[in-house]
Formats: sequence, structure tokens, C-alpha cells
Amino acid sequence: LSYSLGQGKTRNLRASFQTGFRNPTTQDQYIGLDASDAILIGSAPDNLDRYSSTFSTSGTAQALGFPASIEQKGRVAYENSYTLASLYAFAGTGNPAMLEIANFNYVKPEKVTAYEVGYRAGFGSFSLDASAYYNKYEDFIGNKTVVSPLYGNVNFSDIHPVIQQPNAILAIANGDYQPYQVYTNSKADISSYGGSIGLASKIFGNYTVGLNYTYAKFDFDPSTDPDYEAWFNTPENKVKFSIGNTDLIENLGFAVNVRWNDEYMWESSFVDALIDAKTVVDAQINYTVPKWKSTFKIGAANLGGKDYFSAPGSGKIGSQYFASWTINP
Repeated sequence: LSYSLGQGKTRNLRASFQTGFRNPTTQDQYIGLDASDAILIGSAPDNLDRYSSTFSTSGTAQALGFPASIEQKGRVAYENSYTLASLYAFAGTGNPAMLEIANFNYVKPEKVTAYEVGYRAGFGSFSLDASAYYNKYEDFIGNKTVVSPLYGNVNFSDIHPVIQQPNAILAIANGDYQPYQVYTNSKADISSYGGSIGLASKIFGNYTVGLNYTYAKFDFDPSTDPDYEAWFNTPENKVKFSIGNTDLIENLGFAVNVRWNDEYMWESSFVDALIDAKTVVDAQINYTVPKWKSTFKIGAANLGGKDYFSAPGSGKIGSQYFASWTINP
């Protein structure tokens, strides 16, 4: 819905309501990968028996009659495991009642309901564009970490004949368990909201300046769904300033952009890490030669700046310099 008002209809109000969905990716459904800290298991039913690993048991377990090596299929991550948070609780108290069976559904499409309002106005050489949004999610797709004992049923249905303890408890106590990351949907209340405001104007003749600010907030209380990682991976605050002139002097123009964002937590199935705040300067100069029907440009991205990461585990991004010659016959 949009509405224009004011003299010349230079001011505009807009609002939208949308619904959408996000299907699980191929990785969400079919990955089977040992990522060192945990084994990643996609939740498609026909994937659960496709991946298997063989683990060595402890000497204590072997003395109690358990085999020296045990093969586990990916199915155990969804059907015979405990939540990671409850494992920590058990380790701190020694109380088996603290262990919580991980009972997670196979991953399914995520749904979102989105609301947005905006305002745009032009006042002579000055323009403003502002917007705000609120997204409400259902069945948000993400990861949970679970631990599966190498022997024993997590429901304590099998008891060791000598020790008279559930075999799963013995496995946990002996350190004979394997962490897995499973792909599922969160039942927690999850939402995101934010907004942006952009200002642009012509000053001192042909100079164009612009300033944009973007705010993005992910609203999720980890205590309502322990061990869940949502992978929002977006800085909360971003600012961009630009200035340029297409005709600084005859046939000569330039543009400079300065981008900044604050630090934020990056979550993924491979690694979680804090991404540092960064400031990036991009600049270019262009010169037009009309009789040659040509434009020459030189410029740089991250001009003179230090290397930065856009995601943990990826290569650093440094400065890039370029030159071009464009002919328009």
C-alpha cells in the first residue's frame, strides 16, 4: 500500500504485509561431515543411515565387556542422544535425572510474517528515505548440538548386569560419547526488527553527499531453546557515507564511499567467532575524453585499509586497486 502527498506528490508513505517461507537447504538435509568438534548430520530420513563412523571405546568400557570399537550411524543423533545443555548439567551434579533426551523433529520449511512501513520525501535538492520492519518467524531453521553415547539406550532401558547402572550412564561417565550437530527447527519465539534511514543532497553545486544508517536486531532468548544456533550473522549497526562529483572540473569526476559496521557474532555449523568492527573506504576518479568517446577510471576498494574478515574461516579481504578504459562508440 502506498500513498503520495504534498505539492508535486514528492512525499510518499508505504506499508506492506508479506508472508513467505524458506526451504531447508541440501546441506540441512543431506550433509554428513566430521567437523572435528561435532559431526554434522542432515535430517532427511534417507540420510540418517547413509553416514556412519567407527569410534574406539575407553579401556574402562572394554573392561566392563563393551567392544573396543563401535560403529554409529547418523540416525543416533536424532534417535539416541542427549541435549548438550543437559550433559553439562549432569557433569556438574552427577544426577542422571539431569540428562534430557534430545527429541528433535526433522527439519522442515521455515515461515515468516513480515511487516514494513516507510516514508520517502524530496525537498528541493534534499531527499530522505526511512523504513522500519518487523519479522515474526515460525519453525526457524538452525542447528542444535547433541551427544550420543557409544553404547546404551538414552531411555535407560538397558542395565549393565554387574554395575547395575544404565549403559548410557556408564558411556557418559567413561567419556564414550560423540557430539553431533543436527538440523531442525526451533520452537522458541524468534523475531527480527530494524530499520534504515537515508539522507541525500546536492551541495556546493554538483557535489552529491549521502548518509545511510541501518539497524538490524535479532530477538531470541537462548534460555528458551538451549543449544540452538540461529545463524543470523548480521551486524546490528551499519553506516555508509558517500560524496562525489561527476564534474569536479571539466570532464573530471570522483566518488568516495566510507562503510562502517560494528562487531557481531558469526555462527555456523563449522565455527562460531566474533567478527571485528571495520571501516572500509572505497574511492574512484574518472576522466572523460569526448573526442575519443572514452572514460578512464582508477580506483580502489578498501583504500589503504587493513585486511578484514567477512566470515570466520574465510580468507582475509585486503585492498583492491583497478584501472579501466571504457569506449562508448
